[in-house]
Amino acid sequence: MQRRASPSRRQQGSVVLFFVAFLVPLLMFGAFAINLARVSVVRNELQNAADAAALAGASQFVTNGAGTPDWAGAASATTAAIALNSSNNVQLSSGTVTTGYWNLAGSPSTLQATTITPGTDDAPAVQVKVSRSANQNGGLVSLAFGALLGLPSVAGTATAVAVAAPPGTVAGGLFPVALGQCLYDTYWDSSTSQPKIDPSTGAAYQFQIGSDYKYGGTCDAGQWTSFTSVANDVPTIRGLIANGNPTSLSIGDNIYIQPGAKATLYSSVPTHTVIYVPIVSNIVTKSFEPIVAFAAFYVDSSVGGRDKYIQGHFLTGYDIPQSSGIGPNYGGYVPPRLAY
Repeated sequence: MQRRASPSRRQQGSVVLFFVAFLVPLLMFGAFAINLARVSVVRNELQNAADAAALAGASQFVTNGAGTPDWAGAASATTAAIALNSSNNVQLSSGTVTTGYWNLAGSPSTLQATTITPGTDDAPAVQVKVSRSANQNGGLVSLAFGALLGLPSVAGTATAVAVAAPPGTVAGGLFPVALGQCLYDTYWDSSTSQPKIDPSTGAAYQFQIGSDYKYGGTCDAGQWTSFTSVANDVPTIRGLIANGNPTSLSIGDNIYIQPGAKATLYSSVPTHTVIYVPIVSNIVTKSFEPIVAFAAFYVDSSVGGRDKYIQGHFLTGYDIPQSSGIGPNYGGYVPPRLAY
């Protein structure tokens, strides 16, 4: 006589079949969640590596001291920086590095060739692409339980663009002396974006800034400014020497040109250091004049008394703190920043 399975045994068998039927989808779902987090971490690491490498390359435009972009130096610095990073405990070793001009207004929105004539919004740039692929940087990223998903490994890629450009706005740190455009025409070579060289010394021309000095007969050497306020007292100017412009100043903004300054102020001028100054179209005292650019200037000495002058020379390849935007190249740069 054949014995029938009890209802409890049939139920136990059904639970086992149910569990087996859903085990594979459950494992697939778990693998998907684990791998999603894994791929996200790897791609973040690749992006961080690309960002850091691009910034390292763009910094070459600032620190090399050349008036024209050092494309080869920027590419070399970028490539070297890639190898300082890792992804998923794998040391990175290579990437695709391209130099050119990047349009900060987004037109075009791709890297332009180094051979173009740069426009108003075109800044020297480094573009870097870092990938984990079959033959790059340790190969593809392996996935846990990837066989269950039909995808044992995946590629990962990150791209970054960094730029270094002359500033259009400075939020603080400007020295309260304005230089005239004509002074730059005298001592600055706009074709190379570098100071003109004194053949007798082989270095940048030294000159004196002060209300009693002119160059070329009519070119005022420069004058003190109280920026956006009308002031001519020693405490105010000393405060501006120590702290810089209290509000942001951009190309096109008007600043006040003072009629002169007390001799005692010259003892407050820092020497053997770099200062950052606004360039104005004309030096007309007791008037507001528009800013046309920002520049880096090295102070060699400062003399008070009857003479009253600041002596120094123009520089190139120096980043101006608290600056942004893009303007004419007069030797100062915005600290390297990511544009993409």
